[in-house]
Amino acid sequence: MTALLSFAYLVSGICFIMALRGLSSPETAKSGNMYGMFGMALAIVTTLFLLPNIIPQISYNLIIAGVVIGGAIGTFIAYRIQMTALPQLVAAFHSLVGLAAVFVAIAAYLSPEAYGIGVAGNIHGGSLVEMGLGLAIGAITFTGSIIAFGKLQGLISGKPVTFPMQHPLNALLGISIVGLIVMLVVQQDVSIVMALTVVSLLLGILLIIPIGGADMPVVISMLNSYSGWAACGIGFTLQNPLLIITGALVGASGAILSYIMCKGMNRSIFNVILGGFGAEAGGASAGGSAVDRPVKSGSAEDAAFILKNASSVIIVPGYGMAVAQAQHALREMCDLLKKEGVSVRYAIHPVAGRMPGHMNVLLAEANVPYDEVFELDEINRDFGMSDVAFVIGANDVTNPAAKTDPKSPIFGMPILDVEKAKTVLFIKRSMASGYAGVENELFYRANTMMLFGDAKKMCELIVKSIGGGH
Repeated sequence: MTALLSFAYLVSGICFIMALRGLSSPETAKSGNMYGMFGMALAIVTTLFLLPNIIPQISYNLIIAGVVIGGAIGTFIAYRIQMTALPQLVAAFHSLVGLAAVFVAIAAYLSPEAYGIGVAGNIHGGSLVEMGLGLAIGAITFTGSIIAFGKLQGLISGKPVTFPMQHPLNALLGISIVGLIVMLVVQQDVSIVMALTVVSLLLGILLIIPIGGADMPVVISMLNSYSGWAACGIGFTLQNPLLIITGALVGASGAILSYIMCKGMNRSIFNVILGGFGAEAGGASAGGSAVDRPVKSGSAEDAAFILKNASSVIIVPGYGMAVAQAQHALREMCDLLKKEGVSVRYAIHPVAGRMPGHMNVLLAEANVPYDEVFELDEINRDFGMSDVAFVIGANDVTNPAAKTDPKSPIFGMPILDVEKAKTVLFIKRSMASGYAGVENELFYRANTMMLFGDAKKMCELIVKSIGGGH
């Protein structure tokens, strides 16, 4: 039985590794998801039926009821969720992983005999350390994810929340967590467990509130990493090798992705981990006012004429495309342009949208060919040789202030060099700033034409104008 259990867990672990490998590319993402689903199903069945002593104290009926209820809720959410709400859904799911880790740690402390880690008042020291770490990271993940969800959903302002002595307070709470874990090993008192939980929950809030909305993609990735390490810590408490492996995979991959995202934004990974530590309290760019600066605006007919007469067009999607659900209309527009002999490609900034890969997911949903989609490093040099840069809902990732204004909060962030194209067509509802709260100098450039309106409707109008030319 033990050999079969180990083999099944090994197969599950391999499936999770294959899932991560598959999710590294849009072309293999579907097979990656299938590997992950099969691995998780195998892990659950193996745990329920092969793990020794998992069920004499609990009824299968209770477990089945939990699976059915949870599965029904998850299915309902999956069918109803809009792509624009996917980032906050991910944040909400991360919070549940953290909360589960907290509950398991507390349960293990209250009933150590059920977990084979000792008896009440005399729990193994190593298990207490593992339990304390899992509880602390889980609690930080829970409240941190709730704050991220609130910011993404608009329930909480996306602006950084700062106050005097914020970083020293965070450092004090972090030291307190370490001290409480040491005290737990020595005294094994339930009040210490409760104190550790409260301090960790508070630290989770304080780590995320100073991080602005523009950095939210990195936050989502980092919280994913936290949830993995929380699961890994609890895996040691439960003495479950698969949970350790899975948690470590999620934790490590999330940390690597966070590093890649930070590099794409020219941010320090330590700033994110430590809750914006060392970040400057920058405000909006010191550029001129949108009220007294002229801009050139055009109609869908104007845009259609420019696009039809171009030889090369680079599409730059952003969160505005996601809000308007314009990806399908955009794909139709691009198909018409290709029939006219126009070269069409897509340029993706690593932090476009509100979570890693947000734009790639939306374009894949519209069946945009993968070989037409390029990352920033692959296509940035081509803007200078392109006739048109068609920006649909992107803002901060195209803002020249990142290169020209040292006082800007986004200064130093690599951007897509759309301003180098002969013509920039920029779809936006208004002249409002992006999620970072920074005015975009690109709006006022001589080669920029603003197309004001809903992104989906504008693309549909452009499609009609292009189609009417046949």
